[in-house]
Amino acid sequence: MRERSALPDARRVVVKIGSSSLTGGDGRLDVAALRALVDVLAARRAAGTEVVLVTSGAIAAGLAPLGLTSRPRDLATAQAAASVGQGLLVARYTEAFATHGLRVGQVLLTAEDTIRRGHYRNAQRALDRLLGLGVVPVVNENDTVATEEIRFGDNDRLAALVSHLVRADAMVLLTDVDALYDGPPSRGARRIDEVHGPGDLEGVVVTGRGSAVGTGGMVTKLASVAIATGSGVPVVLTSAAQAEAALAGAPVGTWFSATGRRVPTRMLWLAHAARTRGRLVLDDGAVQAVVVRRTSLLPAGVTEVHGSFEAGDPVELASAAGDVVGRGLVAYGSDELPGLLGRSTRELLAERGVGYDREVVHRDDLVLVNAPR
Repeated sequence: MRERSALPDARRVVVKIGSSSLTGGDGRLDVAALRALVDVLAARRAAGTEVVLVTSGAIAAGLAPLGLTSRPRDLATAQAAASVGQGLLVARYTEAFATHGLRVGQVLLTAEDTIRRGHYRNAQRALDRLLGLGVVPVVNENDTVATEEIRFGDNDRLAALVSHLVRADAMVLLTDVDALYDGPPSRGARRIDEVHGPGDLEGVVVTGRGSAVGTGGMVTKLASVAIATGSGVPVVLTSAAQAEAALAGAPVGTWFSATGRRVPTRMLWLAHAARTRGRLVLDDGAVQAVVVRRTSLLPAGVTEVHGSFEAGDPVELASAAGDVVGRGLVAYGSDELPGLLGRSTRELLAERGVGYDREVVHRDDLVLVNAPR
């Protein structure tokens, strides 16, 4: 999909809405706002577009029932609020979609479900089956059992990964601002209508701070956009109030064109979702071979090993200066690899036998990244 005007003809769309768009000033779940969103999504569904909803709001929905006035700072209370709020949230969605004759299916995911390939494939099958049965999947991060990620919020990134996972034609990010601006909107900043590549974002000033009930600001939105557009999924970023216009292809919000092609799910998982278990430091020649010539990483090019990992785990590949240049699935464990460093595969084969002539990271299990330290 190259133009936003084609959105009404989309076969499948992922819509993500944040906590700030689903709650009132008192921190309670705004049922009217939720129903307004469902009305828009149900109309889009009736027009023939399959819709996957990625929703925040579980913790926010649990604040009032627990007598809390703000988002908890400690993990245990946040988990308790999510446990109470998730049931309330999905019940409201179930009721609202039912008025349109639509069923919903709750799908709770954690970072682990996008880190482990087996879990990732299971999630993909479940979502495909729900859509095949005419159900509207309602996806949320499983905050009740999440650990580190609950403190930072990850539904923006989750929405991008889900968009790729279900092979969506587009993603719509609904937030508490109507578009991306080149600076703080309160200071008369200019709205950015379209973004066709990283160059269009030069000079744009954004913050990482979110609302009182949410966890992410525009920084997390743009990170999510980069994942989606880089894997072939265009994005519209706008406010919940403009959801209907956005899905109709109207020139609202900010349109981000796809900048890359669809990649194998495993590679997207490795590039964006996998939590690395260690780091391999490469000499200059190995960096050139991996980055420029796109070859596999051999033992001779590795100078240092950091972390504890097993064969098959994801690791970072870094230059001597500390710049991360790639991620890959390592073929040796951290206890075995140090004895192989700096040695050729021919030498290792002669000394240790068959199996020791394999690559440290095969090129088919390696993705390049642009993440300088």
